[in-house]
Amino acid sequence: MNFSDALRRSFPIGSFDIASINNTIEQALSSAGLNTQTGPMKNVMETIQQSLAAAGLNQSGPAAREHGVTIDGIARKIFTPDEAPTRPAAPADQVSPGQFVSRSFTNQAGTRAYKLYVPASYAGPLGEPVPVIVMLHGCTQSPDDFAAGTRMNALAEEHGFLVVYPAQAANANGSKCWNWFRAEDQDRDRGEPSLIAGITREVVASHHVDARRVFVAGLSSGAAMAVILGETYPDIYAAVGAHSGLPYGAAHDMPSAFAAMKGGTGLPGMAKRSGSGAQHTAAGRGVPTIVFHGDRDHTVDARNGAEIVDQAVRGHSDEARLQASTRQGAAAAGRQYSHTVYADAADQPVVEQWVLHGAGHAWSGGSPNGSFTDKGGPDASAEMIRFFYSQPRAGTA
Repeated sequence: MNFSDALRRSFPIGSFDIASINNTIEQALSSAGLNTQTGPMKNVMETIQQSLAAAGLNQSGPAAREHGVTIDGIARKIFTPDEAPTRPAAPADQVSPGQFVSRSFTNQAGTRAYKLYVPASYAGPLGEPVPVIVMLHGCTQSPDDFAAGTRMNALAEEHGFLVVYPAQAANANGSKCWNWFRAEDQDRDRGEPSLIAGITREVVASHHVDARRVFVAGLSSGAAMAVILGETYPDIYAAVGAHSGLPYGAAHDMPSAFAAMKGGTGLPGMAKRSGSGAQHTAAGRGVPTIVFHGDRDHTVDARNGAEIVDQAVRGHSDEARLQASTRQGAAAAGRQYSHTVYADAADQPVVEQWVLHGAGHAWSGGSPNGSFTDKGGPDASAEMIRFFYSQPRAGTA
């Protein structure tokens, strides 16, 4: 048994304070006359910290963010409807165009805050119905941070769509990661999928929205949750955008989540889920999906992005075999990439894969004003909007 396994067995996830563990270890070493701040014992402490992270135990603060630790070991129940006040979405005529407004949504699974960006061009019931993009941030991020990093609000002004940014609650996950790895958060009408779908429905109901053009995208844990939403709510979401994420059913608890992030598959006891079943609309058509992933991503292995693509392709298995074509390219800022398009018999692209060569765990083409961004391009936000707008409609109104 290695040290990480021993830690997991000795300290069940969520049952302890990580600071107490660190203090206990340091006090024990200090009492033995060993200095943990310099010399060989400093390296020992660093090894212990790495083992804690590998065990799925919580690290927080600047050190965790610096090393790319993006899944927190504590997932807690959030407020129930009776415990937390709710602020419903305002009617469309009470939201000033061009504003970034704060709202919250509550159902039986709890409460989540969200922000809604309404572009200046939005005319309400007097104008044409507009699309909606639901954007799910990654770990340690917030709606404002994610909006700044992806520049999605600027694209909303350019194209005239609404943008919804659900916010993960810190008391639901200490690092504000979406709990994509918990079994109860991978099904329709349960857990976090039900909360995000509820937020989406609330915005659609309160604004002049084209219900045929509602899309969801995310980064890291947000991308994993976006994939789950495509699988469980294909009647709501017409297409999915996943950046540096994981496939549906990749994990069922914290240990399997860390194994999946490193590219592990076939974990004992983990139910194998396939995109060939759940991800179908009433028309019998898989949900179109666009995937971005850096091939030097050391936080979420790039094999996960490839598996999202495979699931999406299998989701169209009842149609004629998709035709794949790949081209090599380079963004203006220098980032090289491989771009593969899977098209149906009508030559309609239904799945796209962007492999970003040399890129790590960051939003491609993003702004340095937000966290986890890679300004080297290509522009993932713009390409996702292009892909979303190209879809005739994958779900039902």
